[in-house]
Amino acid sequence: MKRILITGALGQIGSELTLKLRDIYGADNVIATDIKKNDSEAAQSGPFETVDVTDGNRMVEVAKKYNVDTVMHLAALLSATAEAKPVFAWNLNMGGLMNGLETAKELKAQFFTPSSIGAFGPSTPRDNTPQDTIMRPTTMYGVNKVAGELLSDYYFQKFGVDTRGLRFPGLISYVALPGGGTTDYAVEIYYEAIKNGKYSSYIDKGTYMDMMYMPDALNAIVDLMEADSAKLIHRNAFNVTAMSFDPEEIAASIAKIVPGFEISYNVDPERQKIAESWPNSIDASAAKEEWGFKYAFDLDKMTKDMIEKLRQKR
Repeated sequence: MKRILITGALGQIGSELTLKLRDIYGADNVIATDIKKNDSEAAQSGPFETVDVTDGNRMVEVAKKYNVDTVMHLAALLSATAEAKPVFAWNLNMGGLMNGLETAKELKAQFFTPSSIGAFGPSTPRDNTPQDTIMRPTTMYGVNKVAGELLSDYYFQKFGVDTRGLRFPGLISYVALPGGGTTDYAVEIYYEAIKNGKYSSYIDKGTYMDMMYMPDALNAIVDLMEADSAKLIHRNAFNVTAMSFDPEEIAASIAKIVPGFEISYNVDPERQKIAESWPNSIDASAAKEEWGFKYAFDLDKMTKDMIEKLRQKR
């Protein structure tokens, strides 16, 4: 990668990925775009363009202006928000993805977009979920992600676009605030631990979901994009994960550092239903075999780092 265009650059993943890529490839070579600019470091530390991803002409115009060789399409509506606005979610998630793929096709650029464990559904094997398995999601977000995986495969097979993608679990970060996802409780709980010493979880006890600390997720993106194309069999939907836990386990991890921390439950039926349709744990062996995926943070190591960083931010 030499010149990279990022859509949704001010979102949960983008706000950190933009800075990481600027450190690696140079600030002027990473063009951040989003629907509006803010005063964040991602928006201010290098080139920024206002782009609505549903406007394909604008996306192509910006990509050509900077002569990019890589498009990273991150703009999307997340799971819980998408359930509340399913038509808007389809138009944004799928329309934006099609425009991103068309932009990459026109510029003969490499293309990345994240998928999600949301692509799985209630009929998917829940434990050690395989790379290749039945995928019948019951959420609009999940439907978007399955369609996106297939569409990315199609653009590779039909047009030769070098498409790549990761099937992310819940992502935990101390930089960006939660943005309407089902796994966001695992971010909120740290903020509340520091602020109030207690947390009321909208996900019920005993509900396991795969998670990953953002530094590991960012490294995985770079490693996949720099991998030898000839070795990639799956290309667009690699299972990746670092840990699987339920709310009680993350609370216990926090209590080791924040004595007296307490968790209670006020379950949100909508998000609980989504969580129960997702795997308990997933198998990331294909990513390890095809491009050397690895992670550094387990639950306790992540908890220690999260709390240290959040205390510094206060």
